[in-house]
Amino acid sequence: MSRNRNRYLLDLTNAPSIEALWDMHSRKMADYGFDRLLYGFTYYRTATSLGDPNDFLLLTNHDPSYTDAFLGGELYKNAPMTRWAMGHEGVSSWRLVDDLARQGALSDAELAVVEFNRKMGVTVGYTISFKAVSQRSKGAIALTARNGISQDEADAIWAEHGDDIITMNNVAHLKILTLPFIGLPKPLTPRQREALEWVGDGKTTQDIALLMGLTAATVEKHLRLAREALNVETTAQAVLKAAFQNQMFVLDL
Repeated sequence: MSRNRNRYLLDLTNAPSIEALWDMHSRKMADYGFDRLLYGFTYYRTATSLGDPNDFLLLTNHDPSYTDAFLGGELYKNAPMTRWAMGHEGVSSWRLVDDLARQGALSDAELAVVEFNRKMGVTVGYTISFKAVSQRSKGAIALTARNGISQDEADAIWAEHGDDIITMNNVAHLKILTLPFIGLPKPLTPRQREALEWVGDGKTTQDIALLMGLTAATVEKHLRLAREALNVETTAQAVLKAAFQNQMFVLDL
């Protein structure tokens, strides 16, 4: 088992893209009985919010019938395990949801999400809330057990393999943070990216025009379009957001 784990971790760290990583990781977690995954990460959380959903990095292999409501309908905002992940780092069995319900500690909105999850067969599993890299960032993954597995059985799997599963998910999370975001509404063009990279290097518009062989007006156009693509107001914000999304200083997108 140790040799297989180490081989998997090596393959994971060498994944060339988020798509390849996610396919690999989904299949590996299914080997342990967790066949539906939902990963989320944001750099923009506040004390009361995870930020704009358009800025999230979301990865899942759940059926659209589930994600359309849970993500698209923003049910995740009232999910008990989302609340847990926002305030904790580490691992929690979904047995916690039943415990909170019995204690009367869930709001009506949270109970509605619990009922939705029950109807969709998303009731048994574990959530890993990753150690934050900054005050504004948060990442977590929900691992749903295969239909037919009870929470007792999932807890038994975790008792035997939990350390390996946590290690694999921690490495997957850290690797994801190094790869360009996928599914961006408006990915930067090579020219927009290059202009932002030069801004990040401290160059002026005139410097960039010379370096790129363009007029200053054309450079300003590329920067304006980059700001629009990233949905920010200033070029400094564009540089920061593009860096967060790993759209800058990349070998190939």
